[in-house]
Amino acid sequence: MTVLRFDPFRDLDRLTEQMLGVPAGSARAPRFMPMDLYRSGDHYVVHADLPGIDPGSVDVSVDSGTLTIRAERSARTEQSVQWLASERFTGSFMRQLSLGEGVDADRIAATYENGVLTVTIPIAEKAKPRRIEVEVRRDRDVVPGSTEQAQVTTG
Repeated sequence: MTVLRFDPFRDLDRLTEQMLGVPAGSARAPRFMPMDLYRSGDHYVVHADLPGIDPGSVDVSVDSGTLTIRAERSARTEQSVQWLASERFTGSFMRQLSLGEGVDADRIAATYENGVLTVTIPIAEKAKPRRIEVEVRRDRDVVPGSTEQAQVTTG
């Protein structure tokens, strides 16, 4: 059985990787860890697909407002097989997200289930919208420092 796959950019990517020593183009990185990011109520949720990854190799960290997800998929090393196709990425890879200042980095949580890493990022209390109550005054008071002045009568 012969499996053919046409990829016109494969040789160009290989050449770039050989010259620079890094995978060709950051645009290719997301296909190794596709993810969804959305806001739900008072937290953000990241779902990153990591099928076939040993959960012990997954590392989630936060440093200087950047969330980093690292993982590793080990290469199969059977000597008795003849590979017809080897398209699954092996080795170490990572994704980074800039969190900004409106999240509570101390309460970030991560779970791994059925090949999907879920990272929950709470929104900081100070960043949540809040309603400011308006105080209603019955008497007309003069606000100190305002241009209005109270009339003084002398008699």
